[in-house]
Formats: sequence, C-alpha cells, structure tokens
Amino acid sequence: MASSRSRRSAIRRALPILGLITAATFSSLSMGPAAVPARSIDAPVRPPTAIRREPDIINVPAPEIPIPSISPIGIRPRTPDGPTASVAARASLQARLDGIRKKYAIPGVSVTIIFPDGTSWVGDSGFADVAEGRKVTPSTAFAIASVSKTFLSALIMALSEEGKLVLDAQVRTYLPKLVLDPKITVRQLLDHTSGLRDYFFHPMIDKILLAHPERRWNAVESMRYVGKRYFKPGRGWHYSNTNYLILGMLAERVTGRSLANLYRERFFEPLGLRHTYYQPADAPTGPTAHGYRFETAATDSEPIDLSDGSPIVPFTSVVTAAAGAGAIASTSSDLARWARALYAGGVLRESSVQEMVDDVAGTERYRPTVPYGLGVQLVEIDNHQTLGHSGRLLGFRSVMRWLPEEGISIAVLTNQSRTDPAIIAKALLKIALQASGDGTVRRPPQTVGR
Repeated sequence: MASSRSRRSAIRRALPILGLITAATFSSLSMGPAAVPARSIDAPVRPPTAIRREPDIINVPAPEIPIPSISPIGIRPRTPDGPTASVAARASLQARLDGIRKKYAIPGVSVTIIFPDGTSWVGDSGFADVAEGRKVTPSTAFAIASVSKTFLSALIMALSEEGKLVLDAQVRTYLPKLVLDPKITVRQLLDHTSGLRDYFFHPMIDKILLAHPERRWNAVESMRYVGKRYFKPGRGWHYSNTNYLILGMLAERVTGRSLANLYRERFFEPLGLRHTYYQPADAPTGPTAHGYRFETAATDSEPIDLSDGSPIVPFTSVVTAAAGAGAIASTSSDLARWARALYAGGVLRESSVQEMVDDVAGTERYRPTVPYGLGVQLVEIDNHQTLGHSGRLLGFRSVMRWLPEEGISIAVLTNQSRTDPAIIAKALLKIALQASGDGTVRRPPQTVGR
C-alpha cells in the first residue's frame, strides 16, 4: 500500500506541468499528431497557457474480463465491495456510446473501462464490416496505430533496465551502419527531440502506399522517405514516426529477436493479451475490423472500405511501412489492461515508469503539441490527469488512457479516421468516474452534444 501511495505521489509531482502545454491535434495517413511547425530551442518561448481541454461532448452490459495477475505497484486489489459500475451506470455507458457513434456516423467502435476494483465494462457499437453487416464484438481487433508506441517504449525501457542499451547513448552505438546524425540518442528518439523528419509526411509516400496497398514494405525502404531534419538533435520537439521506426530496428539489433517475438514473449503472453498482435508478422487471433475513409466530412457520406483483402488492417503497405511506429492490432479490452499494467507498475520498474513521465519536463520548453515524455502523453480530461497515447492511421483512430489518481483505465478503438475518439473517452469517463465514486448515475440528457 505504501508503494501504491508513493507511486501516485510521484506521478502527481510530474503531472502539474500539464497546465502549461496545449493538447494535440492529428492528421493524415500517418500515426500521431499532425505536422506542425518544428519548435526549436532557438525560437522565442511563448508565455504559459492553460491546457486545452478535450472537446465538451455529452455522451450493455457486457461480460466482465478477468484481469491477469501482475505486479501490485499502484494497482488496487479486486474486492467484492470495491467501487464499480452499477447496472444503471452500465446501461448509461452503452446508451451514450451508441448516441455518439450515430451522431458522428462512426462505422464501428469498441470501448473498455476497467474500474478501480478490477471489474470492467465493455461496450461495442456498430459494424466491423459494413458491407457484410458484421458487428463489432468484444473480441474484434482494430489497428491501434500510434498507441503501438507504448509497447515499443516499454520494450526500450525494459532493455535499458536489463543493461542491453543506455538511453543517453548515441543511436549509432547500436546501429553503426545507419545513416544518422551521430549526436542523436536513444532518449531523443523516445521523446521526439531527435529532429528527424517524419517519413510519413514525405510528399510522395501517400500516393505510393495507396497505389499498391497489398505490397509489403520494410524499415529500410521506409527510411528512404526521411527528408531534411526539422532541427539539430536536442534543439526542439517534433512528433516523428521515424523515431519509432528506428527504435524498432534498434530493439531487434540489441536482442537478435524480431519485434513480433519480443512483444509476444515479454508483453502479450505474460499479461494475457490474447487478441493483441504485431500485424506484419502475426496472424489475427480473432475477428478484425475493416478500416474506412470518407469522401467528405458529412455524416451521410458513404464509408469506403480500405481493405486489400489480406488479414492486415487497414491495408498491408501502410502497416508494414509503419513497423515499430504503429503496426500493432488489439482489442479495447486488451488495451485497457495494458494501460493498467504499464502505468501502474506491472510491466516495468517503478523508477522506469517515473522516468517516462518525468521526461515531460524536458520536452516542455519546446512547447510540444501534447505533453510528451518517453513514449507517453500526459493529457488532462475534465481536470483529471491521464497517461497514455492516441493513434491515427488511415481508416482507424484510437485512444488509451490511465487515470493514476482514480485507478481507472479506458481504451477507445474506432475504424475511421475523421472523428477524434477522445470525444468518446471524455463522455464515457464522466459516467465512469461518477459510478466509481458513489455507485450512482444521473439520467443522461436526451441529446448528444451541445
């Protein structure tokens, strides 16, 4: 219990800097924040501003999922009398989810919330395959895009714990043949201060990926689209998938193992994440959702299926090109478990998780688009501090959050890329937080949104 209190206290010390930084925006075929002007240390620093809150949008019963046994740091034990969601709260959660999905014409969505006592609520709405009329179920896997970075950052931190690499060592120490500025360190890849340009924003790559969606890419081919750097290493912050593409190569080099094997042996199997897999190498373990795009933002615009006919979603070229930057698929239940395990101390040493969070203080001076540490975003939702990551890939958007003070995790997965799933996360957390606080819930408004 003392360990749990000290952990929450330590995270609390790092989190207040959220009030100084604006939240993220997203765009494009790529994973993660949209291209924004690189912020350099040489540029004038703007005065602190209040964090931009997630959009203020209003918004079943499903089988409870047993949580695997993991390290107890920061995790509250499951007890029959612990705070959980009442029948009314669960019905309200499902109604709100259905309402938001319909309002924004999202093809399909899956959400899992794990409450402080370890019980969970799973809500699914809409279709995994629109043409076939196949509905989303708790076992439906979605491409999670940049939420994959939480797995890779955890892997890099674990290898650091084991002495297989040093975070402040130069990347070329481990990848000597890679054409790279020798001053770039492993830490700078993790927190996006390397200055490396995002290969997914090369002016030609979208056209090439879409022209041959069934073709498999490799990391070397993806690296050919890295353009001129944003800034010198350590002199600014800019979100770049190139950083995590290289981190995947680095992990494979220092271990002699593939990313698929490393993820499976270290995370997926030990934590019971049965429906989480690395798409370029692994077969799906259950049904998958197709990814959809739309010609317009209008809610009556017909969804366009992006599938290339293979088991890889949304399609083979973009997922294999993403590799370590965003090639994992998972279910909302697995991701909610992962958030709880990772940030509550069930995967890494407490000191490693704290280092991931504390690094936000190092990137804050560059005014990142979202408070960012070592593979972790710190976002405030209705005055509640959260840890996690969001992801965007053509045809899919996702968000995963852990609320350290409240002991709640949430994962929201959608098979579209025009509506921010943070809208759903915020709306459902309002209900979940109230339910876990006093076990009651007020009747929701009859309309969705304001």
